[in-house]
Amino acid sequence: MNDTRVAIVTGAAGGIGRAVARRLADDGFRVAVSDLASTQPQLDELAGELAARGVLSHALAADVTDEADMARLVETTVDALGDLDVMVANAGIVSAVPLLELSTAEWDRVMSVNARGALVSYQAAARQLIRQGHGGKIIGAASVAAHQSSALVGHYSASKFAVRALTQAAALEWAEHGIVVNAYSPGLVHTSMWDDLDREMVALQGGEPGDVIAGAVPEIPLGRVQRPEDVAGVVSYLASADADYMTGQSVVVDGGMLLG
Repeated sequence: MNDTRVAIVTGAAGGIGRAVARRLADDGFRVAVSDLASTQPQLDELAGELAARGVLSHALAADVTDEADMARLVETTVDALGDLDVMVANAGIVSAVPLLELSTAEWDRVMSVNARGALVSYQAAARQLIRQGHGGKIIGAASVAAHQSSALVGHYSASKFAVRALTQAAALEWAEHGIVVNAYSPGLVHTSMWDDLDREMVALQGGEPGDVIAGAVPEIPLGRVQRPEDVAGVVSYLASADADYMTGQSVVVDGGMLLG
């Protein structure tokens, strides 16, 4: 296995991003993990865990909405680990707000992290991959909400539809450079972000904490809430040579919640 491949994972302090970083390390990648500055202890812990397994790793805080931060993340990763091969633009946020109560400030906050953050991450990675001249992979975080919207998360859905559109456009524009661009669309993944969303939904709709997640399980054909590792396996495939001829796609991995 080629253990000189290098991947960056944003939003890696916890949840899906942390699972993706671990899986790519298992796959033989050198892994740079990044998230907001407030999560530096978690990033350092993860990088230490990977290093203890013999994986070259790098932890650096960066704001995905900030072009200078993302350029610095890519530059320092390449300096520390070698040429970039894969960018996993995983960072994202969600909130539950009825559309008639949705402020433009909250719309901008969610769109900034999810849509602008994807754009800035894609751009920073593509510029480096083009400079290197041997192609690579960019992988974005969409959602089942990028394929079918739901009540109370219209702004989140809009941001994830934007990620799908961006992924398709980037795949078309950067194919000539040997860059393939795809996204993954998880369903209900039990992470701290979903716990927060559950509490917000309960506050709006009534009930007890955990009711929203528990109520969704009967709608999942595979009969359980998704684990971060379920998503990490799909990202592993998209980052592998097996996905070299696949581009512009948003792969749904949701236990069968959304079909078609």
